[in-house]
Amino acid sequence: MSDRPWTVTVDGLLLSVRLTPKGGRDAIDGIETLADGRAILKARVRAVPEEGEANAALVKLIAKAVNVSASRVAVQSGHTARLKILKIEGEGAALAAAIAGLSSQ
Repeated sequence: MSDRPWTVTVDGLLLSVRLTPKGGRDAIDGIETLADGRAILKARVRAVPEEGEANAALVKLIAKAVNVSASRVAVQSGHTARLKILKIEGEGAALAAAIAGLSSQ
């Protein structure tokens, strides 16, 4: 499987994320490989997983991290699960480079 948690698309990027709500701080914790071999970006937010608050906080966190407006980031799947797929609109290669830079910090 891929060692990158993203897939570049025609109009942006699909990003696999494992979200930890009530994580004490809003942060991106790097890339991790799951037992099935999939790569995911680990993120944590202070928000609770109620009424979409944690998802909204994740969207804001990722948007800020890749320097796009929050309206260009959306949860595509996994709305009520820890593992989510985010759709980020924009230039795919530039977004991929931004995510790669985050995970190497």
